[in-house]
Amino acid sequence: MSRSVRTRPGASGRALSEAYDTALLDLDGVVYAGGSAIVHAVESLAAAREGGMHLAYVTNNALRTPDTVAAHLTELGIPADAGDVITSAQAVARLIGDQVPQGSRVLVVGGEGLRAALRERGLVPVESADDDPVAVVQGYGGPELPWGRFAEASYAVARGVPWFASNTDLTIPSGRGIAPGNGAAVEVVRIATGAEPQVAGKPLPPMHRETILRTGAERPLVVGDRLDTDIEGAFNGGVDSLLVLTGVTDGVRLLAAPPRHRPTYVDADLRGMLTGQPEVVAAGGGFRCGGWTATAGAGALELDGDGTAMDGLRALCAAAWTAAGDGVCELDGSKALARLGL
Repeated sequence: MSRSVRTRPGASGRALSEAYDTALLDLDGVVYAGGSAIVHAVESLAAAREGGMHLAYVTNNALRTPDTVAAHLTELGIPADAGDVITSAQAVARLIGDQVPQGSRVLVVGGEGLRAALRERGLVPVESADDDPVAVVQGYGGPELPWGRFAEASYAVARGVPWFASNTDLTIPSGRGIAPGNGAAVEVVRIATGAEPQVAGKPLPPMHRETILRTGAERPLVVGDRLDTDIEGAFNGGVDSLLVLTGVTDGVRLLAAPPRHRPTYVDADLRGMLTGQPEVVAAGGGFRCGGWTATAGAGALELDGDGTAMDGLRALCAAAWTAAGDGVCELDGSKALARLGL
């Protein structure tokens, strides 16, 4: 899909929850962190829902079933049904189901979320390469996944059995820090076999297709904290996105984002769904948002004025992305970001 290069954050005269019919929300780093809701998430989502916006929760984590995820959200004070949850396990199960007959055996390396998604598509999960599988699928299986599961996958893939992966996120957040994700597990089988899997999860099209099929969204807004999954997934799907700064992305990464990682909107947290987004305008050789003006100087991004941190960040994004064009901004923005407390 051909699209123009984004050089500044977008503006909206209406609250985003009114301008879009469905929010496609990432979970870790957006709605919750570890076992707890992120600040402002519960009340912001309640207000968006009460205003008529459909909320869907989209995760690359294939371990938990939609029922389990919905129960967790409900416990946090965010009422949700299993039908509100879309997982990469569902996306990869559909990808497999489109290529093999119903009733086919699929060797599973992962957890119950992956097995449940395969059964939903009429496929039969099996545990051994000797069970004559017609496909192999890998999804995050949690820290207790036995090493022998990778051997079973490798045996089958080496025999030429088609290989699928729910996602290839190298890391996953946990209550104790950052842990290896499914992408790290996929690398084990890749090293052993030299093969390449078909991948379904964010940022690739099969995941976006799954969310649209399951939600029926006509004007979706992707809401996420990761540039390389959430925002790139929105870019690949040709839909708008909101980046929130409650997860892994900081100001430095945002200013250096290549075109496919540049969000439509930027805000501190999910309260940004309930407001309009200010316009960033060209002014005096730079870009102004609110009371701030950002310019691309000699080797550095410069910021003048006063106002909210988010307005300053939006102005800096416009200066950085315009300077970078279709590349990556290499100007130093650290001093400007420090002035904003970011």
